[in-house]
Amino acid sequence: MNALQPSPLLRNALLVDGLLSGVTGLLLVLAAGWLGAFLELPRMLLLIAGSALLPFAAMLVWLANRAELSRPAVWAVLAVNVVWVIDSLLLLVIGWVSPNLFGYAFVVAQAVAVALLAELQWYGLKYSRAATL
Repeated sequence: MNALQPSPLLRNALLVDGLLSGVTGLLLVLAAGWLGAFLELPRMLLLIAGSALLPFAAMLVWLANRAELSRPAVWAVLAVNVVWVIDSLLLLVIGWVSPNLFGYAFVVAQAVAVALLAELQWYGLKYSRAATL
């Protein structure tokens, strides 16, 4: 069955992910110039990442407040989070950007935070029940 009643853990993990994504997205969009200079990361990268986070954040908050969730929708959120973590780390490993120490710390810290949220969402999904008809 695709519909499920989310566990409190899943609901809270989606909500926290949505709120943190929204705050981070706003910060990246509104302070891209300053952050880019401080972290030595491309301003356009920060603007694009922040702009992508805003609708994702809205969707997460919306999902977190629904009585029932679609299992594929939750798996899609998990997939997006995993891709975000992989892309963040690849950004540093392949040398596409050359941030300073603060930039490295920022990229790694946000990747770790997203990985932890994805893990909480996975556990929350695991403990969610199929929706009753």
